[in-house]
Amino acid sequence: MKTIQSIIVIASFSFSMIACDSFLDSAPQGVADSDDLNTPDNIEKMVIAAYSALGNDNYQDGLHAYWPYGDLRAGDAYKGGAGTGDMGNFHLFETFVYLRDDNSYLDGKWYLQYICIARTNDALTRINNIAADDYPKKTIREAEMRFLRANFYFDLKLLFKHIPWIDETIDTDDYINISNVAYTSQQLWDKIIDEFRFAVANLPEDNEEVGRANKKMAQAYLAKALLYAAYEQDEKHNVIRIDHDKLQEVVTLCRDLSGKYALASDFANNFLCETENGVESIFAVQFSLNDGTFRGRLDWGAMLNYPMNPEYGCCGFHSPSQNMVNAFRTDSNGLPLFDTFNTDGIEIKNADDVLTYPVDPRLNHTVAIPGAPYKYNPEFIFETSWTRDPVTYGNFMSMKEVVLPDCPCFAFANPFMSSSKNRDIIRYADVLLWQAEALIELNRQNEALPLINQVRERAANSTDKLKDIQGDYTGNFVISTYNPGVNCPAWTQEFARKALQWERRLEFAQEGSRFFDLVRWGIAAETVNAYFEVEKTRRTYMSESYFAKNKDEYFPIPKNQINFSKKLYEQNYGW
Repeated sequence: MKTIQSIIVIASFSFSMIACDSFLDSAPQGVADSDDLNTPDNIEKMVIAAYSALGNDNYQDGLHAYWPYGDLRAGDAYKGGAGTGDMGNFHLFETFVYLRDDNSYLDGKWYLQYICIARTNDALTRINNIAADDYPKKTIREAEMRFLRANFYFDLKLLFKHIPWIDETIDTDDYINISNVAYTSQQLWDKIIDEFRFAVANLPEDNEEVGRANKKMAQAYLAKALLYAAYEQDEKHNVIRIDHDKLQEVVTLCRDLSGKYALASDFANNFLCETENGVESIFAVQFSLNDGTFRGRLDWGAMLNYPMNPEYGCCGFHSPSQNMVNAFRTDSNGLPLFDTFNTDGIEIKNADDVLTYPVDPRLNHTVAIPGAPYKYNPEFIFETSWTRDPVTYGNFMSMKEVVLPDCPCFAFANPFMSSSKNRDIIRYADVLLWQAEALIELNRQNEALPLINQVRERAANSTDKLKDIQGDYTGNFVISTYNPGVNCPAWTQEFARKALQWERRLEFAQEGSRFFDLVRWGIAAETVNAYFEVEKTRRTYMSESYFAKNKDEYFPIPKNQINFSKKLYEQNYGW
């Protein structure tokens, strides 16, 4: 898909070519009649355009990258940048209390998602209206588009809860009549689940280029959607029931994926250009460089998140929180400090602290720490001066989404920079921990234990790249698996649940999933407010921060969208 993404760009240029002679007397050739696109070749281009939408990020008015939505709102990261006013709408995401329904970034995100959905709907309309004899790939391409559409709706559902469902069967003139509460919350989950079920039933095991949806990819996403849908919420966003039938299906789907996917041998391989699309990557945004376009398909979602040193230059956003950094500390047995990690007076501040206190090695894969090598280069040492506003946001930066300046995938897009490194949406570690979570909620926690331990074993074996110039480890890495009755209490459902939730935080730190986990589990308010209680002593800008239960679990429906619908859309509870 990295190569075929350029086709849509070439196609757009071909539509825009016009003759110079007597152009005032000629019909414009840059406008293609819609019927002209209803050919197999052009439908293929419309399908590619829908895939291309996965990477159509804008760093402020419509990010597909999850960090502003899933990290800032969960206490895993500070906004960063040049103070609270820099990209100030993200500051409101992080602190909650002054966020309003007229926040332009929310309106931009809503708009972006429906533009993406419109591309899938347009392709599906053309696919539905062509005969299979003329278009042998008809069913497969329909399944791909429904998979992509479900992905875009999944994101909308996580962010806004109540959304209008618009598919290719609805005439554009009728959009204005589609309410965001035409379906209940659970019915919307069912719609998304049905899309993925269709994709599983009709996609091949392998589907041409890397990046195209296939059966196993759809199976993984189906498991994810079922897991979220299993935690049923009332109108106030309280979890009121967990559907065990859905959880059992999650277990079945996840177990069936182990033959095709596996954990990467080294945790680092998930975050390097040279090892992308590896054995752990299930569904990823395929970015590209040197593809015949002006700047390639760079990851604009990470464009603000590079250090301020000369090799990069901008912009210092997405700073790991002190709370999240401390969460990587371990006890002498190599297990998490569940209850004391953030309250015992010990804080990880720099490379010396990482060498002094026992830590999970995933810390050094995830966080740029002053005095430690940056992104596995022992000669490229991260310094506090590389951060933009350390007084406000501390001395750390996020590393998973960035690359080294000498990486062939790195490129400047003045005044910013980014890379063509993929962004994983689903990786196999997700699958293992979804399965473990479902098993624990089914009171089968003993079956979940080896799955959690498998993830921890991989973390323990991921230290080869974490060395200094002398070849010594850059941290006091102490991590072990859970051995109930030996290094931890009895493996009860309650303890297993705590271990699972902690493991997801460490494994996917800075990947934007944390907030949605907390909402799914029904513990967002108490977790985030406990975070604020301590962080207010560290970060003065958080003095008024507060998470309002039964409100802040979801963003408000953007005011512009309610106005465009002529007040047909209903606002979320609490707003």
